[in-house]
Amino acid sequence: MKLRFGKVLGILAGTIALLAATGYWYVFIAGAPQLDPPQVERNTGLTFQLETFNSKAMGEVRRYGLILPPGYTKNSVRRYPVIFLLHGGHGDARAYQDKAAVTSVLHDLYKSGKLPPSIVITPDGNDRRGSSPFWDSDYYDGPNGNVGTLIGSELVQVVKSRYRTLEQPHFWAIGGQSSGGWGAFNIGLRHLNNFNIFFSSSGYFTDTSGAANSPQLFIKQISATQRQQIRAFLDAGEADREFLDSTQQFHQTLNQLGIANEFRVFPGGHGIVGGDFGWNYWHKHLTDQLSYVGQQFKIALAKENKIVKSF
Repeated sequence: MKLRFGKVLGILAGTIALLAATGYWYVFIAGAPQLDPPQVERNTGLTFQLETFNSKAMGEVRRYGLILPPGYTKNSVRRYPVIFLLHGGHGDARAYQDKAAVTSVLHDLYKSGKLPPSIVITPDGNDRRGSSPFWDSDYYDGPNGNVGTLIGSELVQVVKSRYRTLEQPHFWAIGGQSSGGWGAFNIGLRHLNNFNIFFSSSGYFTDTSGAANSPQLFIKQISATQRQQIRAFLDAGEADREFLDSTQQFHQTLNQLGIANEFRVFPGGHGIVGGDFGWNYWHKHLTDQLSYVGQQFKIALAKENKIVKSF
């Protein structure tokens, strides 16, 4: 009887493990939306579109997603802040739209006034190896391609040349989820002439490629004057112990360096199902990240208006 009961438990445990593995494969390896996707606003009035450009940094044609703000085509003079969103492992230029429903988040933020109308860019951050479940993109210049230059410099210039952007770096934000959070800081901190606002969701701050691509170490090399320009928002899920620890350590480093930042811990984290896990987590807390970005844009716009009025 005991032996039979043990076999039943073993089969049950094996079945649960198989279901979990299948679910993980479905969401993160097959690249499909999770089984209980975010509940979103469909009629946003916003359009997500894919664009291309010839990249010298990568030696190939590259893609990026584009979401223009409401009223962009009606006002031929107004210029806008810019937000770069970097996907995580096994993602692409469509990930933030197809899986995190970024246009729904933007719709709600614009409606509530928490984010000024902005130009949103979702780069394809994959290196020359392409997208794979077996590695994250190298968000730096290395043997697999110059992804750091691609995003931190080249794509910035493409966006400035094609769209009506505000030029100053305090009107440019870069952030991402999971390895995209690491990539945002790793690239953005090297291009403070282009980006001053940063955010990471369930990200990490040390990389297996070494100290050269670990924001936890690199940020200490930035001058005190440059540190004063940086604004950062960090969040991690309670269930993501490793990501949470890394994010908390980076938050402490930012505090020690006197860098303005906010750190939030939320329920959930990486996962395959549940209202606080996986793409549900990233959809929900994209609102928190972009609300922070919106606050920084508003402060910068207010200062700009004061300067203009003084002349």
